[in-house]
Amino acid sequence: MQYELIVIGGGPAGMAAAYRAWQEGLRHILIIERDKELGGILNQCIHNGFGLHYFKEELTGPEYAERFIDLIATTKIEVMLSTMVLDVSQNSVNIVGPKSGYTTLSTKSIVLAMGCRERTRGAIGILGTRPAGIFTAGTAQRYYNMEGYMVGKRAVILGSGDIGLIMARRLTLEGAKVLACVEIMPYSGGLTRNIVQCLNDYDIPLYLSHTITEIRGKKRVEQVVISKVDENRQPISGTEMVLDCDTILLSVGLIPENELARAAGVKIDTRTGGAIVHENMETSIPGIFACGNVLHVHDLVDFVTEEAEQAGAAAAVFVKNNYTLESSSISSLKAIQKNISNNKVIQIFPNNGVSYTVPQLATLQTITNSPITDCNTIGEICNHPQHNTQKDLRIFFRVNRIFGKSRIIVTANGKQIAAYKRAHMAPGEMESIKIPQKLLTSYDEITITCEEATT
Repeated sequence: MQYELIVIGGGPAGMAAAYRAWQEGLRHILIIERDKELGGILNQCIHNGFGLHYFKEELTGPEYAERFIDLIATTKIEVMLSTMVLDVSQNSVNIVGPKSGYTTLSTKSIVLAMGCRERTRGAIGILGTRPAGIFTAGTAQRYYNMEGYMVGKRAVILGSGDIGLIMARRLTLEGAKVLACVEIMPYSGGLTRNIVQCLNDYDIPLYLSHTITEIRGKKRVEQVVISKVDENRQPISGTEMVLDCDTILLSVGLIPENELARAAGVKIDTRTGGAIVHENMETSIPGIFACGNVLHVHDLVDFVTEEAEQAGAAAAVFVKNNYTLESSSISSLKAIQKNISNNKVIQIFPNNGVSYTVPQLATLQTITNSPITDCNTIGEICNHPQHNTQKDLRIFFRVNRIFGKSRIIVTANGKQIAAYKRAHMAPGEMESIKIPQKLLTSYDEITITCEEATT
């Protein structure tokens, strides 16, 4: 079976990428989803707050997913559910499913949109016994919202990621008592709005610079020991606090689901856990793109959708350009290769105050007269280097501490080339800046730094 595009993952990123590629002219598109329905994690996120940026209205997670499920239904995009992708290469995908069996599918491009998974107890090494009653926050969310089970009556939440904060409110609404939310860092890892709406509004205490140092219980969790930590995140003796509870929820971070990407040889950024990408979301392997939480962990699904649309549009252009290349004369091919080789790739590095950047690379056009005239550039997005007409380079990043009034500084060769003011920045909230390409043409690398404003 031959496809123009295969999208791996049927969550918000995968659906948005596939639909955008369809809009840009691809007609042989397949979405592969290992769950029994499309929607991804949104299906269990029954709270509101989604869609404010993208749809300009407030939706629940299932409502947001339904918007894209309905759009996919208006097209002839194929969908394979309950199907697992075993491995990928540049031009093929191996799958196994109840209807397909073990099958190899051929494709001209791939979009990776597998999302992320939760970090578990084993990854953080909490001392104590191994009783029942310990869940990741996302697992508890699924039990409550989709399976109809209540996981406990007296809960302690370790970590202050957005899912943990939202589950603090959810447990309270279902009649459980949330004793505390415990965070090892001196700041919360979630959105400010979730701290206010999920903890403050329900009088749930948030203990910053604290962690669980021991879990007690035989068959079921009976107690947890909470201790204050020092600046090196080590427990301080004498600060122990014992809470009687029957449930512990872990909200201690998300990990991009990149086993397929690693096995395929895609270069991974150790800071994000996702692929290293260019500004068009293309990975180190031509024709393979990545978007959404598999690339880096987002705070808002609206940004996932925008990023996925960019990947889908770029994949469409990649397929069209390859078709044009295959039908070009030898002389035209040589001219095209010459143009490609003359395009400049800029490296983007995080510096003081910045945890990571996405993208990590950007391709700038240095020769404008290209032999290809039917590129069908979409807005200001173009995948092919010699057709890169994007005027602004948008960079997403997270800070590694809380900033008050501050500045984001872009430097190149030790020289400041741009600066952006912010009133407040926090690690739980993703930031972005747009840099005009004309500022970048003289440099091979740029650095993003954040610092407190002096005035």
